[in-house]
Amino acid sequence: MVLKCSPIQLAHSLLLTLGMGWLAPVWAIQEIRVGAAHFPPYIVRPERGTDTGLLSQLLAALNQLQGDYRFVLVPSSIARRVRDFERGRVDMLMFENPAWGWQAFSYAAVDMGLEDAEVFVARQHPDREQGYFDDLKGKRLALYSGYHYAFAGFNASPKFLTETFGATLTYSHESNLLMVLRGRADIALMTRSNLIDMLGCDPQAKAQVMVSERIDQTYRHFALLRPQAPIQSQQFAQMLQKLRDNGQLKAIFAPYKIAVVEM
Repeated sequence: MVLKCSPIQLAHSLLLTLGMGWLAPVWAIQEIRVGAAHFPPYIVRPERGTDTGLLSQLLAALNQLQGDYRFVLVPSSIARRVRDFERGRVDMLMFENPAWGWQAFSYAAVDMGLEDAEVFVARQHPDREQGYFDDLKGKRLALYSGYHYAFAGFNASPKFLTETFGATLTYSHESNLLMVLRGRADIALMTRSNLIDMLGCDPQAKAQVMVSERIDQTYRHFALLRPQAPIQSQQFAQMLQKLRDNGQLKAIFAPYKIAVVEM
């Protein structure tokens, strides 16, 4: 037996179905793609898919804080991150600074209220004092390729750094520190938080290095958002403020002596 519906019944069923659709949530969780370039301890080898850096902890805290947005990590690199940002492969980059080569791009900057520093590291020597770091001329420098250093006028060009300062460029702070410890370089420049992390895991190395009181730069971390990002800068700033207020930012960053400053 075939049941037939009258036109009125059919119309009623159609309206009921549409009405149920209207009652369903009309929004969906929006994905925010966050670029991740190796920058320990903030971001640690994201291309391996097992990032254990501070960015992963921060994204987890942001996702737990609210349900409108889902922040996901997208692997990039120091050299490629600008292109990924410009082409829309990522919506946001964190732990950046407008002084690091962003002058030609459009973005909204959100002050994350986090401060770190770049310090000089040399090997301990009986006759070596803090004055050793005053003049870099004639000293063999070990630098991280792609980083912007204040002593070099924030010029990250490998050609400029090698020709002007005779620097050796690598993609590893660990390699740079080993070069200093083994006498293959005189001075390495390192992110203070990363140095603290590395020396905390290697007490023997800690006893062999001298860290400068001179700071190459103290920098404030910003998040840079593309103009077309699904989230507005004001919304993201409010999320960070909530994490600051509930103590989660301090719990994530204070162990590495990354200052969480009041906004």
